[in-house]
Amino acid sequence: MSGLAALLAGHTKPDLYRWHNAAHVEDVAHAVEHAGWRFVYLDGWTVEDEETFLKAAGAALDLPDYDGSSFDQLRDRLAGCSAEGRHGIVLLWDGWSPLARHEEHSFGTARAVLTDRARDEQADKMAVVIRGEGPELDVPELPDGPH
Repeated sequence: MSGLAALLAGHTKPDLYRWHNAAHVEDVAHAVEHAGWRFVYLDGWTVEDEETFLKAAGAALDLPDYDGSSFDQLRDRLAGCSAEGRHGIVLLWDGWSPLARHEEHSFGTARAVLTDRARDEQADKMAVVIRGEGPELDVPELPDGPH
């Protein structure tokens, strides 16, 4: 069973994971939605700074009353981010490495905010999957393939 399938089936608990998989975004979205989860896509390939990340994250998640002004505001709005009646949310962040390479501190803060939200047991379930190559990270891998 692939790591994504295990996550969607509840065999892997929601968290922030790194995923080495080349599936098309549309195929990932279909699998996530077919399993009854809300799919959110964050295209980070052109995100190289904090301001751009904050705006892109807010737009992807469609956060209410969010203007992208700070990580504190993002953290506050993420707490109420809804799975919209589904099992949970899967946020696929493609292209995380430009931010990690250009603004390491901002990437670290983004990672911490998203990890905290993924681990918040009081909120709707949320898994954050960062995909693509980049700097070495101490982030658990979402396995791709049988385990």
